[in-house]
Amino acid sequence: MAVIGAGPAGFYTAYRVLSKLANAKVDMYESLPVPYGLVRFGVAPDHPEVKNCQDKFSEVAQDPRFTYIGNTPIGTSWPHPPHRSLPLAALGPHYDALLLSYGASKDRKLGIPGEDTLAGVYSARAFVGWYNGLPEYRCLRPSLHLAEEATVIGQGNVALDVARMLLSPVDDLRTTDITEYAIEELSRSRVKRVRVVGRRGLLQAAFTVKELRELLSLQGVGFHPVHASLLPKDPNSFPRTQKRIMQVLQKGPKTQLADPEKSWELCFLRSPKAFIPTANDPARIGAVEFEKNRLEDPMFSPSSKAIGTGETEVLPTDLAFRSIGYLSEQIPGFETLGIPFNEKRGLVPNEDGRVVKPLDPKTGDPAIPVPGVYASGWVKRGPTGVIASTMYDAFETGDRIVSDWTGREVDFMKFGGEEEKLGWEAVSNEAASRGMRPISWAQWMKIDGAEKERGARFGKEREKFTSEEEMLAVLE
Repeated sequence: MAVIGAGPAGFYTAYRVLSKLANAKVDMYESLPVPYGLVRFGVAPDHPEVKNCQDKFSEVAQDPRFTYIGNTPIGTSWPHPPHRSLPLAALGPHYDALLLSYGASKDRKLGIPGEDTLAGVYSARAFVGWYNGLPEYRCLRPSLHLAEEATVIGQGNVALDVARMLLSPVDDLRTTDITEYAIEELSRSRVKRVRVVGRRGLLQAAFTVKELRELLSLQGVGFHPVHASLLPKDPNSFPRTQKRIMQVLQKGPKTQLADPEKSWELCFLRSPKAFIPTANDPARIGAVEFEKNRLEDPMFSPSSKAIGTGETEVLPTDLAFRSIGYLSEQIPGFETLGIPFNEKRGLVPNEDGRVVKPLDPKTGDPAIPVPGVYASGWVKRGPTGVIASTMYDAFETGDRIVSDWTGREVDFMKFGGEEEKLGWEAVSNEAASRGMRPISWAQWMKIDGAEKERGARFGKEREKFTSEEEMLAVLE
């Protein structure tokens, strides 16, 4: 089986297959030299416990039936030129099954004026990648020293991560694996107030109790209370998750609002309409225009929809972060191999992880499986959930693969035909002919050791290399 993507979805699926199929062999392809995907580049630096899953992934990688192939992009997407990436079709003849688990590489856009033109407007994905050392965003350089007010549009966990990074005492972050360049910029930050804005109400917000509690626990950071009209009179009548969120809000922050160094607030029932430039600099953001919304009845239903009122409001801000979700993209070559892709939803159509050509509503024909192709993680179900939910989702796909193979459902396997497959042993010749430099697990461990050695100098677990050139230089 070829696995595209070395994040948690790929590793957990590989683990499931290897644990249930004694004769399985798994080759995992990753575009970067380093593995772990979202765990390395998406999890907040002050959440080290979430990264403990790396121990399990390392255990998987020690299996002699597993091969890690880093620094080997599949397809021809930016930033890798065609001659430095493997065509998807090059894998087909050499595998029985193909697992797509490459995550979500872009974020959803608002599609409003100023989004792409004004300085000071960023995507949350880019900001998270920047402070976590994702090479793609190492040169982002957010102008935190020019801002006192920041607005985060969206109310999921990533939005609260962004707010917490902007408000956390820098000294609390120094011992984490946050990049040193991010520490330097955060040390210069003048941000004093952060608004986290959503188009619906409290009961429809997507953040978890844990994320909310962490923000309310920040020392020296006050919280502007939620208006009473947005809170139901009897929290106990709601499901456990919503009830706990309301209880945490009622308890309030550690720091009273009377004299905080910094503060934040949750703003509800607002849909962004435009980013507005500041009067002093027409190239830089100075405010966000929102339309006020109301909730359809019943307004305290978690599924209640927002309805625009036509009334607008302009809120001043020096920074804005778009945090309304991520999107997966199809890999070049899908069409050649007959792999479908839903552009609107940003995922590969599938049934329990088995990729299928979608049901035709006009004819009523059943969905047709694509032989040997499977999906796991965000490219399977969309960008939702946490690491734990990704694990269970991956196990579902792994079980489907095992079931298809042990049940001798040959029509569902044999991605590249009936002959015996040689996997990476055969594909490596194509990579060599293109002048590529694949990275093995042993080589990744050298990079890992060098990062930990660098981190020790700063009194933290690791200091990441933030460019592929730096990573590869360790192996010279």
